[in-house]
Amino acid sequence: MTIQITDQLTEQLVSYRRELHENPELSMQEYETTARIKNWLTSYGVTILDYPIEVGVIAEVQGEQEGPTIAIRADIDALPIEEQADVEFPSKNAGVMHACGHDFHTSSIIGTAALLQQNKALLKGNVRFIFQPSEENAQGAEYVANAGVLEGVSAIFGMHNKPDLPVGTIGVKPGPLMASVDRFELDVIGVGGHAGIPENSIDPIVISSQIVSAFQSIISRSISPSNNSVLSVTKLQAGNTWNVIPEKAELEGTVRTFQDESRTRIPERMKALAEGIAESYGARADFRWFSYLPTVKNDDRFTEVVQEAVVDSGYNLVEAEAVPAGEDFAFYQERIPGYFVWVGVEGPYAWHHPKFKLQEGALPVAANFFANLAVKVLDQWK
Repeated sequence: MTIQITDQLTEQLVSYRRELHENPELSMQEYETTARIKNWLTSYGVTILDYPIEVGVIAEVQGEQEGPTIAIRADIDALPIEEQADVEFPSKNAGVMHACGHDFHTSSIIGTAALLQQNKALLKGNVRFIFQPSEENAQGAEYVANAGVLEGVSAIFGMHNKPDLPVGTIGVKPGPLMASVDRFELDVIGVGGHAGIPENSIDPIVISSQIVSAFQSIISRSISPSNNSVLSVTKLQAGNTWNVIPEKAELEGTVRTFQDESRTRIPERMKALAEGIAESYGARADFRWFSYLPTVKNDDRFTEVVQEAVVDSGYNLVEAEAVPAGEDFAFYQERIPGYFVWVGVEGPYAWHHPKFKLQEGALPVAANFFANLAVKVLDQWK
């Protein structure tokens, strides 16, 4: 039996999404969002679970047949962006906007919970719903996981909207889907002096320029061409006037990788190159690395059932394209098996754009898909 959403529930999801869009809240400030989600879930008879978290909602639909517990996750926070989207329900909170579609994720998965509550006789187990705060600053997944939310959960599933995919399309890909995200800082310390007498100085700007150029060779010469990686220097700051060579230059940037070996190898090469080049000029390099997010890696054991759920729900199955953006869903996948998909929303602008908007016709697609996926996963669980 394939679950199908009703027009009435679809209308409710549209209403929920618009209310969330008008009232966005930043990471770890999602108090009103939390209250709304609880009220909406309770109206469908979905059980709210009690965990020691201040924001976010954990709920569960308990099947009428015994079996494992799986989880479905939606993120609920917004971004510090002033909305410029041409919509009838713009943000009422100045400088805050759902520019990444988390309002879509939340309302869709509320729909999934409602559908499964209505069809719990089909469930050979339980489905836990994680409405997670603070995805945008990569703290929310660990926050709820550390509260014990994953205890007793055998697998987790999630999604992100994809503006470049049509409504009715779901992208599926085993293995790496979203990149690890790491940050680096580098201080190059030389000797300051008069710009007209540079021979008495050790110029950190010249040295930094050499280091930036050398960094760009890491991807092409130290990493396998089969491993997709990105290294971007996004800040080079030095000096404060036109006629003085500064003592120090500060660099900062990010590295995105899909393979563990690249994530280990790249900072090693960066540190060696920076220190070697600086030393050759008589300067010193202080390289610092900050691990931020692991890679979203889909567990291949679920690929077939995810594909079946797409097709049986009547949607268009496509191979998902991996992207070098990050997602803290990866933290769940470090603890339990998980799978993450793209859901097409056919929007004109990319994530985090002030004019970001999406097609609400994708709401029933996501709600239906995840309801049918939950039934299939539990039915096939071994």
